[in-house]
Amino acid sequence: MAWNAPVPFASWVMLSGVLFSIGAVGFLIRKDPIIMFMCIELMLNAGNLLFIAAARYLGIMAGQVFVFFVMAVAAAEVAVGLAIIVAIFRTKSTIDVDEMSGMRG
Repeated sequence: MAWNAPVPFASWVMLSGVLFSIGAVGFLIRKDPIIMFMCIELMLNAGNLLFIAAARYLGIMAGQVFVFFVMAVAAAEVAVGLAIIVAIFRTKSTIDVDEMSGMRG
């Protein structure tokens, strides 16, 4: 096999699915909000990987444009999420997700 042979599209889809599954399971299992944000980012990056692979496979630039917007939304999501976590930590002195369930109305 040649070292410069292209990777099949199905391999990129499988890798993206595995990354998304790891992120989803990590989000559902872990209780630490920082780890939960990391798992959300992993799921978003799995989607980005699939967008890039599909754009390369189809020969269009739309995938790269979508990835740019997803990364911008992810950066805003992290900034707002971390600000919320800091505000909760200042009031409750903990960032345990089970303790935050008391914030329901």
